[in-house]
Amino acid sequence: MKINFIGGGNMARAIIGGLKQNGLNMSAVTVLELDAQKRIDLTQEFNVKTTDSYADFNDTDVVVLAVKPQQLKEVCAQLNPVLKSQLVVSIAAGVRSKDISRWLGNYSAIVRVMPNTPAQIRAGISALYAMPGVSKTQRDHANIILSAVGKTLWLDDEAKMDAVTAISGSGPAYVFYFIEALQDAGLALGLDAEASKLLALETFAGASLLATQSKDDIKTLRAQVTSKGGTTEQGILTLETGNIKGIISKAAKAAADKSVMLGDQLGS
Repeated sequence: MKINFIGGGNMARAIIGGLKQNGLNMSAVTVLELDAQKRIDLTQEFNVKTTDSYADFNDTDVVVLAVKPQQLKEVCAQLNPVLKSQLVVSIAAGVRSKDISRWLGNYSAIVRVMPNTPAQIRAGISALYAMPGVSKTQRDHANIILSAVGKTLWLDDEAKMDAVTAISGSGPAYVFYFIEALQDAGLALGLDAEASKLLALETFAGASLLATQSKDDIKTLRAQVTSKGGTTEQGILTLETGNIKGIISKAAKAAADKSVMLGDQLGS
């Protein structure tokens, strides 16, 4: 599988690094990057071919669009003349596949992806949606590429991508926010900054790992920690009094609504 990336930013680098770790021959990877220093860095770090021209895109199986959403329309105009039957994978947030297809002259071999930032350490989760023109082999290629940075989830309806954006796309920020709150709580209770940070980080990491590996559902795991009349129960009661679940739900709804709005704006 030959892969050409357009854009050599953080997410592209994460995917390339994951593919290299998974054994893909780096001679099969080309990165189109306009920044000369970034081209040098990419070649030195991953031993990939780099270019500033679309001329090398004829002989490839997959084109990964790894540019900012605001740049995608212009990139598609440049890419359109060299497309034949290659799979186009877009990791540009918010831009719908139908708009990418329109910009590419009604091209149909397109997979839209919503990755998240833990992909940078190959612990991400990526949601993928394939347009009807994508073959099974091309779906497999897209899955191999995104599996290099974590788990994958295929959607049967692109409209669900707004919910994905709100949960896993924005989700790391919610997690960091909660860790930050635990740190602040530790400081308020008399712990020093280093201890508060360590306790908050390791508690969150350990609880997440337990939830991932346990056969019990999340509600059961929470109940196991919440002894009747104990300290955790008192803390949970305070969270419920503050309607924290409702607030998180409202935050996710706001993020999803924003995703819909951005999709409308970016696709214009």
